[in-house]
Amino acid sequence: MLTKTKTPCKTLPAGIGKVLKRLHYPLDVILLCVRWYVAYSLSLRNLEEMMAERGIEVDHSSVHRWVIKLLPVFEKALRKHKRPVGKSWRVDETYVKVKGHWKYLYRAVDKAGNTVDFLLRAHRDKAAARRYFEKAIEQNGEPETITVDRSGANLAALEALNAERLTPIKVRHKTNTYLNNVVEQDHRAIKRIIKPMMGFKDFRCARIILSGIEVMHMIRKGQLNNGGGTRTVAEQFYSLVI
Repeated sequence: MLTKTKTPCKTLPAGIGKVLKRLHYPLDVILLCVRWYVAYSLSLRNLEEMMAERGIEVDHSSVHRWVIKLLPVFEKALRKHKRPVGKSWRVDETYVKVKGHWKYLYRAVDKAGNTVDFLLRAHRDKAAARRYFEKAIEQNGEPETITVDRSGANLAALEALNAERLTPIKVRHKTNTYLNNVVEQDHRAIKRIIKPMMGFKDFRCARIILSGIEVMHMIRKGQLNNGGGTRTVAEQFYSLVI
């Protein structure tokens, strides 16, 4: 049975020892809660109850604190070990509620359905779209083709980027449901996880939690280098920091 014991920071892996300083729970309890939160459709109070059933008294606010502290470490590690994506991207935005207002999660997948990149933005405009494209290209290299819907903001952002490039990126417009169907379907996996969260309280927390959900989603899709073989999804997740 899991038990609450103090884990000295000096025994923790170097990548997370400083992050978890003064958090007096076993590392396996902390990592389990963080993984479950981004892997399944659970609320923080669900996790509090589930830990209590296992003999661990932990407040849901503590779980939230662990999530916010640790997920940036997981995202940084995954970006170092993420498999390259294809050169044909499908880009789309989905809606996420933050403090009662809709914000915009920019996402892209390649032709095979692998996640290219993601970025939460407060607005859906040319500046937001351009920032997303710049981040995705910086992290994943230049694509040959980007398929977008007929959003004026996306098109304007790509036109501005192409005007500065020696070799312009080919832009395809969504002319039927098939071209961007793969990314629209992929949104569902993310929205399914965030549904029990009942919206986010602030933009920073939303950005961090969404990054963790995206990390888990990419691992499930086999996008972690050396993540195959006999290792489970959970083991691959933990391997990012341990």
